Amino acid sequence: MRENGRVRSDYGGFGGDLQELVDEVSALLGAPATLEDRDFRLIAFGVHDGDDGAMDPVRTRSILTRGSTTEVRAWFERFGIARATAPVRIPAAPSAGVFRGRLCLPVRHGGVVHGYVWLLDEAEHSITQLDAAMAVAARIGDRLAARAREGAGPGRALRELLTARGRAERDAAEDALRTALGPDADEPHALVCVRPVDGGEDDLPGARTIPSAAALCLVPGARGDSIALLVRLRTVQLLATARSAAARLLGEAAPEGAVAGMSDGRKSLAELPDAWCEAVDSARAALAQPLLGPIAKWSGLGPYRLLTALPADAPPDPVIAPLLTEAHRELAHTAEAFLDNAGQAGRTATALAIHRQTLYYRLSRIEQLTGLDLADGESRLLLHMALKAARL
Repeated sequence: MRENGRVRSDYGGFGGDLQELVDEVSALLGAPATLEDRDFRLIAFGVHDGDDGAMDPVRTRSILTRGSTTEVRAWFERFGIARATAPVRIPAAPSAGVFRGRLCLPVRHGGVVHGYVWLLDEAEHSITQLDAAMAVAARIGDRLAARAREGAGPGRALRELLTARGRAERDAAEDALRTALGPDADEPHALVCVRPVDGGEDDLPGARTIPSAAALCLVPGARGDSIALLVRLRTVQLLATARSAAARLLGEAAPEGAVAGMSDGRKSLAELPDAWCEAVDSARAALAQPLLGPIAKWSGLGPYRLLTALPADAPPDPVIAPLLTEAHRELAHTAEAFLDNAGQAGRTATALAIHRQTLYYRLSRIEQLTGLDLADGESRLLLHMALKAARL
């Protein structure tokens, strides 16, 4: 090691310390080291002097593009590095572009992995050397955890943007979020809404404990608070990272029965308020129609995209008012099942486990109570939409 690499600029005052610690690991183990965060984004690296054999396509791409592909990430994670508390040796895999074996030192703090120190190294090391290197990795974890605590700033800025009223307030909040996110601001994003919420802001996990998360906060609403999660995407079209982040958040910070709604991808921060509306409406739909959940995406809501456009506090259509009483709950369920099954009596009777004659009797009662003719297409459409909207 003759020359230091550069530390990512968004690590601010932590940058010099991180570079020194990466170099310390390199010196302890006699091999070039690279530090990446838990999303495999490059933080710091040491420039190796001379030997081209120290490089392979994966390390070269990581340094030049400041990140790794999804395939490379999946390859390394299969060796359990996210759960490891000790060094992990990973063999070479030329088919994956990994021409030299790796030694991975997980960077942890408080039981949470914050990143990884990688060494292009196939040599054997003593227990003393590895223990010393892991002690340095723990110090790196302390610094990354401290930065994660400072990273609450993006959460505050995101909440301000999603609750802003008026153009001037929205522009100011967008500028604040852009500053807080740093280079991440120019990446495509999606928003995830989780509801209901059990707890307050202090009960939320750190954003950096969730893969690909850029910001996390609570957002107040007329029907209670929701968790807003801003997720980095590789492209606007690929929402796999948003779905993974939503699943992680549901497992860590949401009560039983909670759901998540996902927006479509967005290219700019100015589009996030519209994305938030999509995420909130997707969560509303998933709560009303369990078949859409527990993670519902806006593009997959079908007719619920139209129904969620109705005001959340809009009263039910008068035509179904009689069916919403406690005495007629079974008739409302029958009507919805009948319409869900395209008006086919045999399928509906089977779904409800009742005799056809019982179904016909109930349908006649529904017509009497609503004044609708269930043989008429528009009447069926009105009844179907009104019943679905009432559950939103």
